Amino acid sequence: MSFDYFMYKGVRFSPGSYSEEILNFAENEFQVLDDDVYIVTYPKSGTNWMIEILSLLKKDGDPTWCNDVLIWLRAPWYETREGQSQIKDVLPPRVVTSHLPFHIFAKSFFKSKAKIIYVLRNPRDIIVSLYYFSKIICHYKNPASFDKFFEDFVHGNLLYGSWFDHVKGWMQMKDNSNFFYITYEELQEDCQGSVKKICNFLQKDYDAKLIESVVKHSSFHAMKNNKMSNYSLATEEFIDHSKGSFMRKGVSGDWKNHFTVAQSEHFDKVYQEKMKDLNVKFFWEET
Repeated sequence: MSFDYFMYKGVRFSPGSYSEEILNFAENEFQVLDDDVYIVTYPKSGTNWMIEILSLLKKDGDPTWCNDVLIWLRAPWYETREGQSQIKDVLPPRVVTSHLPFHIFAKSFFKSKAKIIYVLRNPRDIIVSLYYFSKIICHYKNPASFDKFFEDFVHGNLLYGSWFDHVKGWMQMKDNSNFFYITYEELQEDCQGSVKKICNFLQKDYDAKLIESVVKHSSFHAMKNNKMSNYSLATEEFIDHSKGSFMRKGVSGDWKNHFTVAQSEHFDKVYQEKMKDLNVKFFWEET
């Protein structure tokens, strides 16, 4: 897409779904409810997967709602023009979605009892996923090349800014009782165990039947074949279906098929430098 990003408090946003007025409302006027659950992510970290999981938990494992209602209406992005109009129709307890960095998140959250589930993913895989995503989604500039996109990601010159800043900002909350973080890789490695952890965080009772249903109906295969979840019904002004599929692979490690040796070494150096003071070891660093 051809446009210029604009800056809001040091972070890049694209025109259309975002404006200073919309973002100011999201930050300073949006009212968080005590029983809200927020899915917060940097783009392409497993956001829609978590929406599907929480949608199924909200309905005690019954997939009917997921099969009947569009995924972005079940858990709107509250910092977008569309999301701010859609959220009035979401029945409590609300599941709300956001990619916002910590420093411009809704101020009312920090005075509430609401909860955040923060989903992270190996940034190397995010680069690859986001590169293909940028080719079809209106909010991103069409990448000139993978090499250029790689550099833009490393320097934070993309929508929602730097992945490193996003993670470091939100991980300040890691010891708070209303904040839970999990990685895309953990969800893939042990989805059952991950869903149980999510239930425990949400203080939701569960049994084997509920967990089995959530895992089954939130699988990549199930979501890819669910027109309410696979974005095939998104309008052409939002997504160019001729250039690719919203749900592309749903795998970990695809970065190894795209990074050159030089890019891999360069990214490792940048990662170690930027994350050295975080004192958190993520799942993808352990495997």
